[in-house]
Amino acid sequence: MESDTLHRLLRDMLLSRAFEERAAEEYTKGNIVGFLHLYPGEEAVGAGVINAAEPSDYIVSTYREHAHALIRGTPAREVMAELLGRASGMSGGMGGSMHLFDSKRRFMGGYAIVGESYPIALGLAYAVAMRHLSEAVICFFGDGAVNQGTFHESLNMAGLWRLPLLFVCENNHYAIGTEIHRHSAVVEVFKRAAAYNIPAEQVDGMDVQKVFEAARRALDRIHDGGGPQFIECKTYRWGGHSMADPGTYRPAVEVKAYKAWDPISAAIREVEFRYPTQAELAKVGPDNIGHLTAHMVEAGHLAEADIEKLKKEVQAVVEDAVQSLAQLLGLL
Repeated sequence: MESDTLHRLLRDMLLSRAFEERAAEEYTKGNIVGFLHLYPGEEAVGAGVINAAEPSDYIVSTYREHAHALIRGTPAREVMAELLGRASGMSGGMGGSMHLFDSKRRFMGGYAIVGESYPIALGLAYAVAMRHLSEAVICFFGDGAVNQGTFHESLNMAGLWRLPLLFVCENNHYAIGTEIHRHSAVVEVFKRAAAYNIPAEQVDGMDVQKVFEAARRALDRIHDGGGPQFIECKTYRWGGHSMADPGTYRPAVEVKAYKAWDPISAAIREVEFRYPTQAELAKVGPDNIGHLTAHMVEAGHLAEADIEKLKKEVQAVVEDAVQSLAQLLGLL
């Protein structure tokens, strides 16, 4: 993989992580209200898929979409402003956390209803096909949405009409709070696409390079007129379903096992209803971002000093997004 691509993937993952950590902090202060569904642990999926897309492709997301918007190119200021309910937000402050929208970048929204993203993406793909355009539509959804009727209806129509649609399942195993083996007869989600004659594959959603390569292959087939494609990314979210969910339904041994591969903080197991501080985060081992940086350093794409510089850069972007609004709101 080219060095520029690796750098872009790393920066997007770091920005996503830093933004979500700060959003969690603002939520605990009471500056963000309502539901807040965060992305830490799943950054490789959004970064890999969206970076594989063309600017002309469309993105349809779910309510866990802050990172998707940032990776697509929406300024952090506009995303944070939306979470804070300000008019300068990307949806004019009217959508909040679960309804981000940026038509200029063809980010066609996050949707709060489980399974709602399918028919929206299907309609977009149908419009693209009717105009004979070489564009694709990317539809994100979680494992908890694959038992909805809209899933089967949309896959059937996409397969029947060979629409330019990439289905991306972010399988974090737990939907809201029920483990996939307990709510699905078929737990390998990608196999369901076979019923609708849609090519599908399962990929390690904790490895951004594998996600990027799988998405690029699928999107190339779509752009070449190959019809719909399906990718299941096996990933894991570190927190509960939302900031209001401590996630205690998950076995501690399981969480520990996943964090051994991609931990954010050992302290997160000891603190309920809050995310770790920057000092606590500094004490932990490598995560999926660390996995990528280690590869880049070993391959000569990056020096240790570059990593620290990049971390400071994305942290400054997030801090700017918060501070510019805090001054207006008199929060400082």
